[in-house]
Amino acid sequence: MAGGPAVTTDPGAPDASDPLLTGEGPPPLRRLVPLALQHVLAMAATPVSTAFLMASALRLTTAQTASLLAAVLVLSGAGSVLQSLGGWSFGARLPFVMLPGGAATALFLQIAHDRGPAVASGSVLLAAVLLLAVTPCYGRVVRLFPPLVTGVTVLLVGVSMVRVTAQLLIGPGGAAQPGALAAAGLTVGITLAARLLLRGAWRQCAVLVGLLGGTAVVLATGLGVFAPATASGGSLPRLLPYGTPEFDLPAALPLLLFGLTSLAEATGQTALVSERADLARDVPRVARADALVSLVSGILGAPPMVTSSENIGINRLTGVRSRHVTATAGGLLIAAGLCAPLSRLVAGLPAAVVAGAALVVYAMITVMGVELLGRTLLGDSPDALVVGLALTVGLLPVVAPALYSGAPGWVRTVLGSGVVAGTLTAVLLNTLCSAVPTVARRSTASAGRV
Repeated sequence: MAGGPAVTTDPGAPDASDPLLTGEGPPPLRRLVPLALQHVLAMAATPVSTAFLMASALRLTTAQTASLLAAVLVLSGAGSVLQSLGGWSFGARLPFVMLPGGAATALFLQIAHDRGPAVASGSVLLAAVLLLAVTPCYGRVVRLFPPLVTGVTVLLVGVSMVRVTAQLLIGPGGAAQPGALAAAGLTVGITLAARLLLRGAWRQCAVLVGLLGGTAVVLATGLGVFAPATASGGSLPRLLPYGTPEFDLPAALPLLLFGLTSLAEATGQTALVSERADLARDVPRVARADALVSLVSGILGAPPMVTSSENIGINRLTGVRSRHVTATAGGLLIAAGLCAPLSRLVAGLPAAVVAGAALVVYAMITVMGVELLGRTLLGDSPDALVVGLALTVGLLPVVAPALYSGAPGWVRTVLGSGVVAGTLTAVLLNTLCSAVPTVARRSTASAGRV
């Protein structure tokens, strides 16, 4: 009897046609919602902690905090839907989520601290416009920001914001109150315990667990108070909460540089999330979606929004690569942001608890910078000298804030920001060191022909 070889089927093997695995077509609703909730759990800590960090730094009322939280949640959800579903060259149509960038938030607060929140909002708008403008030149721009440069930038952002957060704990009296220090320390401890002991999506929500657990302990011990916003204060997103945005190009430099470096990060994320991605096509679409949502973010008083790697680990762990899952997660975040009672309740978290969570967030940003630099340093190579000099230039205004006080205004703005000074130094020195071997090889080749 003629016939081909027998085909055996493993009943335990995943179905290769499953839309959750292939990313093609919407999966059944009964599977879609639980998977989307898993992404929401992994994402939620970032917008919540961002809103409260900004509220503490900008001394916002509880009603303003609730409004800002609603805005950040809605923006995160809308950005996730845009990146996942795409349209008109905005969004890569890949399973991405969008969140307020940790480094971007730090830079926003730095500008707000130095020049006021209206200037910070204007800087968000300028950075978004610049990102839209450079996406056609993606290939040329991204070469200026290899891991060496982005590592310097991220490390300096983390160090600078740990200093700013410590100043928030000090308060107007010039010295931190013991109760505030205890509340912040408890929050850090609970966050660390959650990170060590929890698993899966809950582990990724360690910051959120720290915020809620720290609040519970602080209230129980009398170290803080819970003061949610009143219903009359409103908690929906507000247009221009800090007044008309002000445009100051030198002050906006930190966020302008961040917008350019985000192209390098988007490249790595796009390669990780899909083996079939066309980087030349998809990365500019990712960047355009970031820029579009950031334009709205500047109008709502929030920091720049960026496509995040928060969900990539979940995609890898579960094998689920459906963009419909991340789009649904975005829809759930929008619903949470428009739920006014939720925003008002969360806005009442004690300031010291938020400061403790912020210290954890910026400590992780600092470590991310170290990891990026660890990929590039090779003993006594020129890269080590470039990093050392860039970090020195970037740390000077952190350790000696009055160093440039006698310099002209534009010099104080550029060199007085450790992030800007360090990043510019890294770009210039890296470009110079990359060009030197080329010159040396040409000289050697010319000598060989003589």
